[in-house]
Amino acid sequence: MSAAPESEKPKSRIGSLNALWPFVMRHKALFVAWLLALAASSITTLTLPLAVRQMIDHGFSSSDNIDASFFLVLLVAIALALATAARFFTVSLLGERVVADLRMQLYSHLIGLGQSFFERNRSGELVSRLAADTELLRSVVGSSMSVALRSGVMMLGSIVMLMVTSPRLAAYTLIGIPLCVLPIIIGSRRLSKIARQSQDRVADANALASEALGAVRTVQAHAREPYERGRFADAVATTIATARRRITMHATVTATTITLVFGSIVLVLWSGAHDVVNGTLSAGTLGQFVLYAFLGAGSVGTLAETWNELQKAAGGMSRISELLDERTDITTPAQPAELPQPVRGELHFDQVAFHYPSRPDAAALEDFTLHVSPGETVALVGPSGAGKSTVLAMLLRFHDPQSGSISVDGVDIRTLDPSALRESIALVPQHPTIFAASARDNIRYGRLEASDAELEAAAGSAEAHEFITALPNGYDEQLGERGARLSGGQQQRIAIARALLKDAPILLLDEATSALDAQSERAVQQALENLMAGRTTLVIAHRLATVLKADRIVVMDHGRIVAQGTHTELLAQGGLYADLAKLQFLD
Repeated sequence: MSAAPESEKPKSRIGSLNALWPFVMRHKALFVAWLLALAASSITTLTLPLAVRQMIDHGFSSSDNIDASFFLVLLVAIALALATAARFFTVSLLGERVVADLRMQLYSHLIGLGQSFFERNRSGELVSRLAADTELLRSVVGSSMSVALRSGVMMLGSIVMLMVTSPRLAAYTLIGIPLCVLPIIIGSRRLSKIARQSQDRVADANALASEALGAVRTVQAHAREPYERGRFADAVATTIATARRRITMHATVTATTITLVFGSIVLVLWSGAHDVVNGTLSAGTLGQFVLYAFLGAGSVGTLAETWNELQKAAGGMSRISELLDERTDITTPAQPAELPQPVRGELHFDQVAFHYPSRPDAAALEDFTLHVSPGETVALVGPSGAGKSTVLAMLLRFHDPQSGSISVDGVDIRTLDPSALRESIALVPQHPTIFAASARDNIRYGRLEASDAELEAAAGSAEAHEFITALPNGYDEQLGERGARLSGGQQQRIAIARALLKDAPILLLDEATSALDAQSERAVQQALENLMAGRTTLVIAHRLATVLKADRIVVMDHGRIVAQGTHTELLAQGGLYADLAKLQFLD
C-alpha cells in the first residue's frame, strides 16, 4: 500500500478510531448496558474509600461498630465485583460484535473491488489487514475503550473526592497531574507513527509468507527453501526492529508517568503523616485520602498505557479506512438495464481500446472490433501478449474500455449490473481455481442451487466422475488448498464440470484443455463440443489443433485483429497464422 499523502496523515492518529462509532451504534442496547455497568462500577469504586474510612475511624474504636463497619466494606466490595463483572461481559461482547461487523464489511468491500485494485495490491497484505488490524481493534472496543473511559471517570472522581477529603493535600496532588499528563502528550505523536510502521512491517512479512506458501511447489521444485527462509527471516527481523522502537517508546512513556505519579503520592503522604501526628487529621481520613490518591494515580498511569494502545490501534484503523475508502472502477448503474430473456449471446466489440492501469503506455487492445453471432464459436489465436485474455476480461467486465463499447444482445455491458452479466457467462480458465473444499462444493460453485444428480451429470460429461468416485470419500473428498490433492488434468476437469453445471448461454474457454493428457483431452473436447452447441463461445488456444472446428478463427497481434477466417482460409492467406500453423503442425 502506498503511503498516505501529507494531507491525510492526521487520519492515522487517534481520530481515525471515530470510524468505529457507526459499528458500535449497531448494538445500542449492549452499548447502553455497558455504560450503566461502567457507571455502577465507578460509583462503587469511589465509595470504597469512604467505607474504609468508616472502618478505620469507628470499626477499631468500639465493639458496637465493628460488625456494621466491616459489613459495609464487604457490601461495597460485593457490589463492585458484580458491577465489574457486568462491565466486563457487556464490553467484551460488544467488542466481539463490532469487530465481526467490521471484518464482514471489509471483506464484503474487498471482494467487490475491481481487478485493477488487486493488480496493485498483494492478497497476503489484504488478508493481514482483514486479520491482524481488525484483531487490534477488538482489544480497543472490548478492553481499551472501557478501561480508558473508566480510568477517566475514576481520575475525575478521585480529584473531586481528594478536594472534599483534604483541600490542602489535594492542592499538592494536583500539582503533579500536569507533570503526569505531559509525557502522554509528547509521546503519543511519535508512538502513533511507529505503531503504523510496525503494522506495515507485520503485513509485509505476512504477505511474503502467503506468497511463498501459496507457491510451495515451485519453491520446493527449485530447492529454494533456504532462500525463502532467509527472505522471511529478514522480514521478521525488520518487524522486530520496528516493534522494538515502538515498545521502547511505550515503556519510556509508561515509566516516566508512573515515576511522576508515585513521586507525587509519596510527597503527599509525607505531608499527611505530619498532620496525623499533629492531630489535625484523623487516620481514617488520611487512609481515605491515600486510597483516592492511589485510585487517581492508578487511573492516570492506566490512561497513559491505554492511550498508547489506542495509538497503536489507530494505525490499524487508518489502514482499514484506506481500504474501505477504495472505490471500484467498475460501477453498477443506479437503474441497471436488463438483458433480453432468454439471452441469445450476440457479442459486439466496437473499436475497443484499453490500457491496463499498471501498463499505461502499452495498449492491451487497440481499435478492436469484433462481432460474434449467437451460437457462433470464435477462436482467438496469436502470440503471447496479443490481447486474447484481455478480450475475455473485458467481456466479463473486469475492466471497462477507455474508448469504444462492448455489447451483449445489443445492450452495452456498462449499463448492466456486473453480477447479472457474469451469470450469463461460464468461464473455464487456463489455471483453474480449486477451493479448499469438497469436490461436490467445487463443482456446485457453478450453480449453487443445482441438485446432486445435475452435479454428477456435469462431472460425467467433463470426464471427472470416474476419478472423483475413486477418491476415499467420493464427491465429499476435501481437495486441499488450490486442489493440492489433484493432478493438473483433474483440476481442469473439475473446472470444466463447474462450467457445464452453470449452463450459461455464453462460454469462455481460456486454454481449457491445456492441462489434459491426450486421452482425457479427446473425451473432454467432445464434452465441450456438446456444451458449445447452441451457445456463443470464445476460445483461446495456443495449440491450433484444438480450434480447427471453430466457425471462425480470429488472429490477434499487439491488441489488434490482423486476420480472421476458417483454418483453410487463413492458411491460404499466409501471414502470422500460417507461420504459427507451420511451426506447430511441423512439430
